[in-house]
Amino acid sequence: MSRIGKQPIEIPSGVEATVKGHEVSVKGAKGTLKFAVHERLNVKVDGKTVLVERKSDEILDKSLHGLTRTLIANMIEGVTKGYSKKLEIQGVGYRAQLQGKKLELALGYSHPIIFNAPEGITFEIDKEKKNILTVSGIDKATVGQVAAELRGLRKPEPYKGKGIRYFGEVIRRKAGKAATAAAKGGA
Repeated sequence: MSRIGKQPIEIPSGVEATVKGHEVSVKGAKGTLKFAVHERLNVKVDGKTVLVERKSDEILDKSLHGLTRTLIANMIEGVTKGYSKKLEIQGVGYRAQLQGKKLELALGYSHPIIFNAPEGITFEIDKEKKNILTVSGIDKATVGQVAAELRGLRKPEPYKGKGIRYFGEVIRRKAGKAATAAAKGGA
């Protein structure tokens, strides 16, 4: 039995979970999320708990059991608290500006990059530290995907550390050519 899959999911007050066929819908203060459950699993709502049950002990069923339970728990947490990821923009002249729901990034290219926010995602730039960007939303996977796409626009490089990185991410720095020439005894 899956240790994670067999745990019941508590539904907090203000959240409504419904199962219609193989679709789970979770409605809360921040919005509504839907998820299509695999036909090999059953989801039941008993009062203030959600239970995920599998039909057999096959390997696929076991792997889907814990995954489905975790995805439904993430949906419930998303509609109550929401998710956010912080990104740090580092580099001379690198900056971000909000233009409505669009994000304009200057990342050292010859042109600014306009990034449109997908539905359900909001951007926020720190007022004091202009280089901190927060990506927020109710869907954990979408928030993580958008943060990864933003980071991919200008990955942090190992020599000077310029680029977009996750807040608190440590970039291993490399020594440049001058450091290797000095170590060899050259000029």
